[in-house]
Amino acid sequence: MNSRPGQLQANRLSQQRVSIYQPEQDGRIFPGIPEFRSHEEHRHYLKQRLVAACRAFALFNLDYGFAGHLTVRDPEHPHLYWTNPMCVHFSRVKISNLILADHNGTVVEGNYAINRAGYVLHAAVHEEHPDIVAMCHAHTEYGTAFASLGRPLDPISQDACAFYEDHVVIRDEAGQVAVETKAGMSVAPYFKGVRAAIHQNHGLLTVSRHSIEAAAFWFIALERCCKQQLMIEAAGHKPTMVPHDRAVYSREHVGSEYIGWLHFQPIWEQLEATQPDMFS
Repeated sequence: MNSRPGQLQANRLSQQRVSIYQPEQDGRIFPGIPEFRSHEEHRHYLKQRLVAACRAFALFNLDYGFAGHLTVRDPEHPHLYWTNPMCVHFSRVKISNLILADHNGTVVEGNYAINRAGYVLHAAVHEEHPDIVAMCHAHTEYGTAFASLGRPLDPISQDACAFYEDHVVIRDEAGQVAVETKAGMSVAPYFKGVRAAIHQNHGLLTVSRHSIEAAAFWFIALERCCKQQLMIEAAGHKPTMVPHDRAVYSREHVGSEYIGWLHFQPIWEQLEATQPDMFS
């Protein structure tokens, strides 16, 4: 059994079952929930996954100039968070150019500058919600378009049901660039008890109380759901909605934090195999 955290390993059924997707049969190769022996080991893991999340955003074409910022809370110093450097394309983010910042936007480790808008939004959310460990935001094509409608996603598919009654529409500061501290403070309260937000006239934001992998995957999934709903509405036909009870059932099985983490594992495996420079 490989002991590296998060690697595919033979499942021994020793870990707590949190999802029906975890194999019941012993000895199957399946992603293991990581465990860490030290803060240093945990930090290294988080930095690798933060880089992978940035590379995934590039892979899914979620870039837009210097816009877009992903953060993960440091395991030893929770008042600090790791984030991608300003003006570095998602595809060029690597371990060595990550930066560590505090809630005042001061870079305490790393050589690059911090994204002002990223600091304003993410610092406010991390500070108000100590349970949130990771957050993602980017100016994406379909998410930004859908955000202009100022309404939540409809439960039109199993994928969309992952966000059923678990995302909010934020109208505060709608369309105004978030570069002042008050902007982040007005947005932060909306993340109580939810993991995704559609910020009107701005775009998508996701958070996780579990992992950077979950926050990143659910952002990718939310963008995809926005695209699908826009496509259906453009066709001029009214979709059939998933009934409330089925939407809730689907969300409970395919919309959890763990499932977001699990969905990210194939992406991690692909990036690890094809983009080894991200570890430099």
